[in-house]
Order: sequence, then structure tokens, then C-alpha cells
Amino acid sequence: SVSIRLTFSIPLLCTSLVWCGYLEYDQDVLISKDWTHVGRADASDELKLTFALKQQNIHLLEERLRLVSDPDSAHYGKYLSLEEVASLVRPSELTQKTVHSWLQHHGISSCHTVHTQDFLQCTMTAEIAEKLLPGSRFHHYVRDGQSIVRSSGPYAVSDNVHQHLDFVGGLHRLPPTKKDGNRKQQKFKGEVHLGVTPAILRERYNLTAADVGSDQDNRQAVAQFLEQYYHPADLAEFMSIFGRTFKHLSEVDQVIGTQGEGKAGIEASLDVEYIMSTGANISTWVFSNSGRHESQEPFLQWILLLSNMSDLPRVHTISYGDDEDSLSTAYMMRINTEFMKAGVRGISLLFASGDNGAGCRHMGKDQNTFRPSFPASSPYVTTVGGTSFKNPFKVSYEVTDYISGGGFSNVFKMPDYQASAVEAYLKTGTSALPPASYFNTSGRAYPDMAALSKNYWVVMDRVPIPWVSGTSASTPVVGGMLSLINGQRFAKGLPALGFLNPLLYKLKGQGLFDVTEGCQQACLDEQVQGKGFCSAPSWDPVTGWGTPNYPALLQALLNERPEL
Repeated sequence: SVSIRLTFSIPLLCTSLVWCGYLEYDQDVLISKDWTHVGRADASDELKLTFALKQQNIHLLEERLRLVSDPDSAHYGKYLSLEEVASLVRPSELTQKTVHSWLQHHGISSCHTVHTQDFLQCTMTAEIAEKLLPGSRFHHYVRDGQSIVRSSGPYAVSDNVHQHLDFVGGLHRLPPTKKDGNRKQQKFKGEVHLGVTPAILRERYNLTAADVGSDQDNRQAVAQFLEQYYHPADLAEFMSIFGRTFKHLSEVDQVIGTQGEGKAGIEASLDVEYIMSTGANISTWVFSNSGRHESQEPFLQWILLLSNMSDLPRVHTISYGDDEDSLSTAYMMRINTEFMKAGVRGISLLFASGDNGAGCRHMGKDQNTFRPSFPASSPYVTTVGGTSFKNPFKVSYEVTDYISGGGFSNVFKMPDYQASAVEAYLKTGTSALPPASYFNTSGRAYPDMAALSKNYWVVMDRVPIPWVSGTSASTPVVGGMLSLINGQRFAKGLPALGFLNPLLYKLKGQGLFDVTEGCQQACLDEQVQGKGFCSAPSWDPVTGWGTPNYPALLQALLNERPEL
């Protein structure tokens, strides 16, 4: 087979069947690097495409999220049910009728919707899909045993339909490639490291043996993508080795989706084992969205599940991301709306900040910029960065882990809740800041907080494995502690924490260990010489407000109206 390079485009849903206004991926989706072209899809190949219907009242949804998440608001903690969310954002009758008629006109009748009626997932042949979406051309690609079907060309929709759709999923987006150092075992280079275990985490973050869950209705969740699976036997073995000093559960209560029979993945094992260590004795769900169908996008499948389940865990941790510039703005804006829908229901979404520091995008000869990641850059999620022990031989204070993702969005403006904190960082750190041409000072800044991300012990295939690193470790660690705090809030008759950021920024670091040493990696060029942003007192774009001091954070978050 021959590898080829393709330039992918995402259309701005043109106003006619004439090509116009495409957003090109160009450098960012390179089939030649990772994917091998097998050939054109057969006309009869079955595809599953996802149609994101235009929603109503997005501005009202955003305002509602602000009110229920702001501790100064009289509506703080007064969350909506799934049915109330559906009533608010459900597409208009005209939108639903137009899109359904368009699909039926092309003979497409095998469609499923979600409770909020703002997504349709339809099955059709490649031949019909190419007629439905002129310009699309579907091909088979393979990488590491995984096969996908994607279109090599942009698509268009007619004038009467484009105004009713945000995007069509399953055409262009490729599964992200795991980048160097990201969610994988690091090679041992001779130096002695203190391996991070549940006992080490509980010591560093001041969790006692009594700090375990007790509320039967409290639940937490992790999401798995990209053929990543956890194995129940690994979790049981992990807890038998590392969970002896605290009460814990050794089984996942519920798996949503297809768990699969593939080899256990380090990331999936890490997520489950550590959210159940800090969030000990709390019912845990696993959302397993492997994308088994060639045209499905696993992340989008998880998004659809959130819109279709009325009873969900209150904390979700996700170790997943793409470069912002590899995605269309329309797609990211719609995913942001889905995050808002979760937030108004009182669900906390935690995303890993990524393991590539500030990132680096080559814009041309001797011209680079930092490269923010999404969903880490979304204003509607809590993003978790990474740290390491200053002294690897003992439980010491923490410094920046150089891989910790962080920076400023090039797409989303800075939300009001963080404006003063970010402004203070930019003013006080002027001399140490990278050149202004490398980042967008008016964009959403991340991460929001952090935790240890270096040298974890994980059990995979029944074998303890050391030196596993990444912000996909720090994220479930923080998520488990927030689940514990939710349980304590429930015991006092208080609502779930929900979207944490407005409260987190008003607390101004209360309940957190400030991280003030170390810098992240970035472009290896003459100007920045591999150095991105550096940590500093208070908030910074490498470790956020810092790492959890559990008893102090619990006290700060346990008040009905937290003292700010």
C-alpha cells in the first residue's frame, strides 16, 4: 500500500452548492505520517454519520450556566434536569423538519436521535452519503491495526439546509495521534525516582484513611477512547497491592458502551486505578467509546451519551485532546455548547491539559507560535495540568512538570471569571514571558489547577509498571478528590460542585498548594529555546492555581456560600 498526503477541509456549510469558505487543515491532518491509504470505499460500505442540528437559546444556556456556577448568585447550585435542558435548547420545529425532510429525500430513514433532539445519527451507504454531501469522497485508511473511513474532500449542503446544521460528524476528523510522552511509560534513565502510588498521593495531598466515600448516591466516571480498555483483573490486582491502607472498591460499577476484548491500555488503566484511589469507595463508571465502527468518532459518541442519559455521575475526567488548529471553529463552538449543557446539570468535566507543554506550530520559515489544545482550552471545563516532586527521593513540595500543557486559546476569548487572575500573571511576569507573537493574551487561559503527573505505578496485564507519566494521571487524581468533596456536600444537603471554575477563581488559591517553580517545554527555536510559560505565585498557565491540599480544599468548598 502507498502512503499519501491529503489536505483536509471543513466547510463553513456553504449557502449554495458552489464551493466556498473552507477551513483547511493543511499541515495538521497528514495521512502520510500515520495513516496508510487502502483505497476508495465501496459504494455499499455502511457509514454512520452524525448531524448536529442548530440549537435554540444558546445565550440563555450560557447565562444559566453562569448563574448556577457563581457562588454569589441566588441561583447557585440550582441545576436543571435533562428535560429542562432539552426544553431550552431543542432545535426549532422548522430545523427538525428541514433536516429530516432532506435526509428522507435521499432515502435515509435509519436515524436515531438523543433526548435533547439536537443530534441525529444516521446509517447510510457511502454512495448515498456522497450524494447527500456533494464533494465528499470516502476512502479507507489504516494505522496500527485500526481502520477508518473518512472523506478526502470537503462537502457542501444546499442553501435551505446549511442554516439548520452546525456540522456533520464522521467525515473528516481523524483520531488524534498519541504524541511523544503523552500517556505512556517513560524510559528509566538511571536516576532514582520516587514512584507515585495511592499512598504517596494521599500523603502529599493530606488525605487520611477516613477520607473515603460514604454516600451511596455519589458517582464518578472516566471516559476511554481510541481502542483503550481497562481490565477488571488489573484493577483488582492494583487495589490488592496499593490500596491496603484505605477503604476502597475493587470493581467498576458500570461500563457504558463497548468494553472490548483488546489489550489493556496504559491510559485506561491509569484513569480507572487512580480516580478510584483518590475518590476511594465511590461508585465509578467507565464510558468506553472505542469507535468500533469505521466512520464513528469516539469522542462525539461520548458527547451524544451525555445528551441522552438523565442520571449521570457528577464528576467526569477525560484524558483526550486535539490541537485547536486541527479543528473547525464551528465544531469546537458546538462542543462547547455540549459542555455548557453538562454544566447546567451540575456535572463537573475535567480535561487533561496535554503533555506537550505550550506546543509548537511552525507557521513558516523562522516563524513559530505556541499551539493550544482543545478541549483543554474550552472556557466551560476545568483543565488539569501536571507537576512533579522537587526532590524525587521523598514526598517534597511540587514544581512544574515540563510536559504540562498550558497557554492561551487562539479561538475562545478569556472568560470573565479568570480575567483578573490572568491579568495579574501577565503584569507581574512580563520579564519572563515568551514573546507576544507566540500566544494570544486575550484568549481563554489554562490550566485551572494541577496535580502530580510524573512517575506513577500502574498495573496492566496483572503486572505492576513504574514510571508512567502524563496529565492523564493528574486529571483523575483531582477528579477523585472532587468526588469526595461532592459526597461531603451531599451529606450536608448541598448540591454538587458542578462547573467549578467560577468558584475556583473566586477562591484565589484557597485550599491549594501554590506551585511557583519550573517552566514547560515549547518550540525549539532561537527565540524561546524550548521554554514556554513558567509557574509563578498565584495563578499561572502551567499549573493553574496549584495542587490540592485536600482538607483545606474541602473546607473551602463545603460552605453553602463559600467564604471568598
